[in-house]
Amino acid sequence: MRPLGKSTSRDRPVRRFVQLQLGLVAYGVSMALMISAGLGLDPWDVLHQGLSEVTGLRFGWVVNIVGALVLLAWIPLRQRPGVGTVSNVLVIGPVAEAALALLPEPRHLAVRIAMLVAGVLLNGVATGLYIGARLGPGPRDGLMTGFVARRAGRSIRVVRTAIEVTVLAVGWLLGGTVGVGTALYALAIGPLAHVFIPLCTVPPRPAPVAAPRSAAEPAASPC
Repeated sequence: MRPLGKSTSRDRPVRRFVQLQLGLVAYGVSMALMISAGLGLDPWDVLHQGLSEVTGLRFGWVVNIVGALVLLAWIPLRQRPGVGTVSNVLVIGPVAEAALALLPEPRHLAVRIAMLVAGVLLNGVATGLYIGARLGPGPRDGLMTGFVARRAGRSIRVVRTAIEVTVLAVGWLLGGTVGVGTALYALAIGPLAHVFIPLCTVPPRPAPVAAPRSAAEPAASPC
């Protein structure tokens, strides 16, 4: 996988910002597709849906609130948010809510399966777009990397699994939808991210190469 590279404020800022927003919009739509399918959600959306059921708040608002609360947890972990982190909190929830209002309620199982598969695929593309923009991780990704960074040798796989199993269990207890879609997402998102993150990563601009000095040109004085 190609490294994401170090980001700077002058390194293709417009392209990266536009790609970030497209990725976040696509992520919100992918969430709405999986919710509308009603066949199971990814762990964090199981939590969001469960909290929405318990509190009576709309799904999009819950996504925003949970994202903000997770972002607060970055403080003791000494994580620094980027533009992408803040945009993640602000954009995904409202887009998911708008998409849910526009999507028809599927009646046939074949349509629900198609919506689920489309949602998982779009989620993989969206992940590649917003991470590939190199403008900061989402709050939930930063929570994982923050826990890993606090103790040398801690496995990313173990930490991510522990977080997502906990989130999934709490969401299920609150009434979130767990089903075949949950299993499909768990199996597919890793390979999809592996494909789309390198494809969508905006490479850093190469460092300018100094023009060769003419042999007749005197060398610069060390003083």
